Formats: sequence, structure tokens, C-alpha cells
Amino acid sequence: MIRVLVVDDSAFMRKAITSMLQEDPEIKVIGTARDGVEAVELTEKLKPDIVTMDVEMPKMDGISALKEIMHKYPVPVLMVSSLTTEGAKVTLEALELGAVDFIPKNLAELSVNIVKIKGILLEKIKTIARRGIIKRRPPLKERKVETPGVEIPKIRITGERKVGIVSIGTSTGGPKALQEIIPKLPKGFPVAVVVAQHMPPNFTKAFAERLDQLSQISVKEAEEGESLKPGIVYIAPGRGHMRIKRKGIETYVNISEDKEEFIYRPSVDILMSSVAECFPGRTLGVILTGMGTDGAQGCRKIKETGGRVFAQSEDTCVVYGMPKAVVEAGLADKVVPLEEMAGEIINAV
Repeated sequence: MIRVLVVDDSAFMRKAITSMLQEDPEIKVIGTARDGVEAVELTEKLKPDIVTMDVEMPKMDGISALKEIMHKYPVPVLMVSSLTTEGAKVTLEALELGAVDFIPKNLAELSVNIVKIKGILLEKIKTIARRGIIKRRPPLKERKVETPGVEIPKIRITGERKVGIVSIGTSTGGPKALQEIIPKLPKGFPVAVVVAQHMPPNFTKAFAERLDQLSQISVKEAEEGESLKPGIVYIAPGRGHMRIKRKGIETYVNISEDKEEFIYRPSVDILMSSVAECFPGRTLGVILTGMGTDGAQGCRKIKETGGRVFAQSEDTCVVYGMPKAVVEAGLADKVVPLEEMAGEIINAV
């Protein structure tokens, strides 16, 4: 039985989340809290397996409560965030401070599409609670970022590079995983990096800006029609799906806002498949922590066209879903611990 503490200043949201959770026989809501002060007290008293935490609350907000809980009574925390730009920035801060993941607090969507939201919520609660806490390293701003001592090959004009592009896909736990990798890529990194991280529309721009501040190379939210350039990391916008297309010797970004048949946005499968087509035999695919199997088909396309695939190791994943699908399908050339992934990427290019 998974024991959950629900924290929200809205009585409606407390009731809605509790009702959805308690429909699952494996989950029990053991308490609810109206503010951060109550959240800290009940976490100590009830010792839940996981906490759902609202961000904006009276007396003590969700960020302050998260800090106290992670310091005194470490437990997996799932943030409940508004879909505003400001909500995105606060949620990203929460993920750096130790929150495992977030769910969107969208009342309009909640009333219209409650079945889909309930399914996502239940899956996240059960997966994260069973995984428990992964020992947290200090946030990047609290520690020195060191580039692995690897010689970076110079860009060859002949076009004979063994890797022409790096494509990364991730979901749950991805923001923290990417913060362990992207800032370690050195200035002058010789190829472009494209990233699909499952996130709502307002989150990807804020996330790209945060990564850019921490990194030695440029990080930006990708824009429709822009050409890919070496040494830049392009984050797929959350509003749709990103593809890489080729016109002559130029490769450029194409953003499709159609939902298509893919349930995750932006889709890792779509991005990686398009990259494999544009860079046959010269694509490095990297699958990081996340629920589900998104990315497995894209990695298969990369392998079929002669590229290579790295998968994050189980013991360093928040959720070993996406990498597991790739590993079990026999598509991974290497299984790599998160702390070693940047070095492996650098060596590969």
C-alpha cells in the first residue's frame, strides 16, 4: 500500500486529488494539509511514502516546505504546478531542490479530461513512491562543474565526423539528469545537441534559459525554421513535436503542433527518427530517465541507419522506464551511469 500526503490550499484540489488517488486499491491518502506548515508537521508525523505539494500556499509556500522536508524528513515529493511561465520557473527550482517530478494544476483540463489526468497521476505516484529517494547531489550552483578531462576533437571540414549530432530524450527525472550532463559539455563542443524533454509549453523555454545560465555552451528553446549549429543545445518546445529536416547541406528545425498519435509531447520517437534520417550513421542517441517507452522506436531507427545509442543505468534513474525499453530491445551500445554520461558523449564525438 502506497501512503500519500496531499498538500494544497484549495479544498477543491485536495478533494479532487484524493478522490483520484483513492480509486486505486494500491494507494491510500493518509492525510491532507492546507499549507506548508501543516505539510512539514504531517510529513514528520505520518511518514508518507510520497507527498503531492502545491506551490502557492499561505503561511509557508511549497518551495519552503519542500526545503524543510528534504532537509529533515527526505521523501519523494511531486509538485502540483500551475501552467504559467512563473509557475514553470518555481517548479524548476523545486526540481533542483529535490522534488522528483510535477503534475500540472489546470482546473479547466481537470474538468474536461479527468480520465487522462488521473491515469498520469496514478502512474507517477506508484512509480515514484516505489523507487523512493535517490541520494541527491548538491545543486549545480553549489558545486564546481568540471568538464571531464577528455580532448575535444576539432570540427573536420571534410564531414568525416563519426558523430554529426547528439539527440537526447527524457521524461520523469529529466530536468535534473540534463543538469548533470549539459553543463559539463565544453565550450566549442563540435556538434549540435537536440533534446526532447516531456514538458508543458510554458516550461521548455524557462528550462532552456535555466540550463543556458548553468552551461558553458549555449542552450535555447528551438524555433521553427532555424538552422542547427555546432555547439548549441536545442530544447524541443512543449507545444508540439520537433523534427530535424535537411535541405541540401543545411539541417533545420520543424515544429508540428499537431497531437498526432503520440501521447507524449514533445515526442522523443519523432525527434530521434527524424535525426536518424538526416544523419544516417552519424547520430548518437541518448535515452535518460523517464516513464513509458517513448524513444525506443526512435533509437531503433538510429540503429537501423548505423548510429549509436547510450542508455542511462537503472541505479541512477528516477524512473527506469524509457532506458529499460531501449536496453531490453537490445538497442543500447552502452549503459552508462548518469555521472559518467557527459564524458561518454564527449568521447563519442
